[in-house]
Amino acid sequence: MPIEVIRSQLDPIGVQIARVVRDVRVGFGWSQRELARRAGCSQSMIARLESGDARHLDLALADKVIRELGVRPSFDARLPGLADRRRQQDRVHARCCGYVGRHLSALGWEVRHEVEVGGGRGRGWIDLLAFRPADGGLFCPEMKTELHDAGAIQRTLAWYERESWAAARAIGWRPKRLGSALVLLCTAECDERVADNRVLLSQAFPANASALMDWLREPSAPLPPRAVAMVDPRSRRRDWLRSTRRDGRRTAAPYRDYADAAARLR
Repeated sequence: MPIEVIRSQLDPIGVQIARVVRDVRVGFGWSQRELARRAGCSQSMIARLESGDARHLDLALADKVIRELGVRPSFDARLPGLADRRRQQDRVHARCCGYVGRHLSALGWEVRHEVEVGGGRGRGWIDLLAFRPADGGLFCPEMKTELHDAGAIQRTLAWYERESWAAARAIGWRPKRLGSALVLLCTAECDERVADNRVLLSQAFPANASALMDWLREPSAPLPPRAVAMVDPRSRRRDWLRSTRRDGRRTAAPYRDYADAAARLR
């Protein structure tokens, strides 16, 4: 039966190939000499391959040996950062980011989109990062057109908050305080998901759109804790951040769900 091999987060590829070749060979009860005979190479070549030393890594030999062992290698590209990049190419998501960015710029914030943070498997892209020179305020919103996993969003935003300080300094900003928020596309579906996750979101994002809007407008306003707010990219309201139904919004959402918003924003 083929063995699925997935790269770990830490080991170099030479070490991973060496481990798999050795483990499968031993599992079959073959010596290095027997594997070499089957693969049409010398025993010393198998020994070098199993050493994991990248200086002696022969990819052609590794391919031949892996095929002889019946191993099916695969590479895990399910990076959080890669998911971010795919999501940021979404047209509705881009409209929301652009909408928020324009309003922040009008309020005196310097705005950067798709700010890269971290590196390797710890790489990601912050949707939008904004800096206000007047008070050194740094704003890190996480933009979502749909709400599937509130816990995952909380963990991702916590990581972005930690990374945003270094990202801001790399841009040339000198932040003194950080505000963050979950900003959702204003759909009836998102309102329902907020209600479904009321307990978790109330603990993780206790502030509402009104408190966040006050701070974004006025440097002297109190810095709110994490907030949840909504946006409608077609709206021209002065209060462009909208509350969720959880926080008392009485008007219906302008869109049923993501598909409805995509059709209307086309």
